Parts: sequence; structure tokens; C-alpha cells
Amino acid sequence: MDNNVFPTKGNLMATKNSHKLSQLGFELLDKKRGILINELMKYLAKAQEIRENVDGLFKEAYVALQKANIVMGISNIESCAKSTPVENGLSQYDKSIMGVVVPVIKFDQTHKINPSYGLFGTDDSLDNVFCKFNEIKFKLLELSEIENTVYKLSYGISKVSKRANALQNIMIPKFENTIKVISDVLEEKEREEFSRLKLLKDE
Repeated sequence: MDNNVFPTKGNLMATKNSHKLSQLGFELLDKKRGILINELMKYLAKAQEIRENVDGLFKEAYVALQKANIVMGISNIESCAKSTPVENGLSQYDKSIMGVVVPVIKFDQTHKINPSYGLFGTDDSLDNVFCKFNEIKFKLLELSEIENTVYKLSYGISKVSKRANALQNIMIPKFENTIKVISDVLEEKEREEFSRLKLLKDE
């Protein structure tokens, strides 16, 4: 029992209300934790799927690049690569999952099939390389969004768990103990008052 809480009926009612609110708070936090964990599992599975996809795409892309190097020559490939413009079609905004803010990456795919090199002096093997690495680019953007979301959700789950555990293991038992102590003191006072009144009546 908190030493600053006097054993009165008013304090007993206030402590019972606080106890009830703490229990409700714990139930809500526990539900929130469960929902966040379910969301996290979905994103982890999706991230694993994309990673495996990206690994396969990288293998295909480097095989295509080797073929293009043989057909066109490494110096010509390097020259074409230098002409590739910087990606500027990206934007980001945030969304909330049960109060946890996660990033959303938006990208404009309208230019993904428009190579920056000309047709003269190039071969269709270079087009294949361009398409393969372009596909990888967008998959990596998707993966970065998902992995950031996984990190944010994990941190959010950790915060919710700390608050839920504090309520369950500290605050709720504290209120229960205070309620018991105050109730015992009040019951003892009532017995003493009853005994005193009985003695006065017998006199």
C-alpha cells in the first residue's frame, strides 16, 4: 500500500477506479500487442519472399550483364551505364498501423522501360540487362519499405510490451494490495465501532 494513501472510503473508491482503469488499459495494450505481432509476421514473410526473389533476379541480371559485356565490350557497357540518369521519381509518406508510424515509398514506374542510351551501337543483350536491373531496382525499393516497417513495428511492440508489463506486474498488483489493506483497515474500524456501540447500549 502507498503510504500516502489514507484508509478512507473515498480513497478506496478512487483506488478501485484506478485498478479498473489499469485492467482495461492492460487489456487494450495486450490486444494492440497481438495485432502488431500479427502485422509484423505478415511483413516478415513478405520480406523473406522478396529477398529470395531479388537473389534470383540478381543472378539472372549478372548472367545477362556478362553476355552483354561479351557482345558489346566492357567499355561500351560502362559508357551506357554512365548515361543512366539519377532516379527522381521517388516520394515517401507515413501511415499508421495501430498507432505505429511506418514509411510508405511511392515510385513512378512510367519511365522504367525507357532506357537512356540510343539504339545505335547497342545490342538487345543490353536491353535485357536494363530490364533485369530495373526490375531489381523496384524490388529493392519495396524491400526497403518493408524492412523499415518491420523495424518500426518491432520497436512499437517493444514499447507496448513494456507498458503492458508495467501495468500487469507493477500497477495492478499495487492497486490490489492497496484495496486489500484499506478494506481490512475499514472493516477493522467498523468492528471496533460496532463493539463500542454495543458496549454503550449494554450500559
